[in-house]
Amino acid sequence: MRRGFMLLAVLAACSADDPTFAGVVDAPPLAIDAAAIDATDIDAAPPGDSGPAPGFGVVSGQCGVLTLAELDGATPLWFGGEFTFDNRFDDPAERDQLTPGGQHILSVPNAGGSSVLSEVFAFEWLARCEGATFLKAETEIVYDVVGKKADILVEIDGRKVGVSVTRAMTFPLGNPYTLTDATALFDRKLDDIQLATEAVSAADRWSKQMVVALAIDAQHAQVAMQAWQMLDAATKDDTILIVPVTSGDDLFIYTNM
Repeated sequence: MRRGFMLLAVLAACSADDPTFAGVVDAPPLAIDAAAIDATDIDAAPPGDSGPAPGFGVVSGQCGVLTLAELDGATPLWFGGEFTFDNRFDDPAERDQLTPGGQHILSVPNAGGSSVLSEVFAFEWLARCEGATFLKAETEIVYDVVGKKADILVEIDGRKVGVSVTRAMTFPLGNPYTLTDATALFDRKLDDIQLATEAVSAADRWSKQMVVALAIDAQHAQVAMQAWQMLDAATKDDTILIVPVTSGDDLFIYTNM
């Protein structure tokens, strides 16, 4: 069963053994300024006093934890929450329930693969929970050399953030996730985002890199966090990891069905 799981409870239990997480779970929610930096930027409504901004699916858990201290710091951090869906997302019929940034990601060509909806809902999480402003989709970011790419470019609290999106899942669905699986995934995604950070153009250069790993259930999230803790500091660099657990009618994120 994947219902009723709150990832932050697990994070709180794990954080005592992970000094890099100190202070993040207990940080109070902050008001996030998601003002546009120019007229072409696409803003999402920031989380208010009543919690995360509304939209398709229910975001729960702690929001507003990313401050300038985390965005400007050099310590790798991780946190998460839950994203619950009462029904599967139907595009284009329900596209208008997304933030403008999520709608834009769906409207432009993707660099390949079947993961566009995971990119959409990774951004939805950042916009609704952390007040992220959408800047560019994967194919719109400019690089000095051809190579690895970030999936999304966003702005949080005045800082550009390059975001790599992935999914913590196994096939066949329902099989347990292993540390080997999670470690291999993070090794690859961290290597890719670091290469993208090195190659991005001056105009699009971000000051922080992030991995958003949508987890198909609590077991996958727990293993992902354990694998993250076991990585050496050089591999994690100063990356922020976010692990939202999805539940409800969420298979549209992980399959094409």
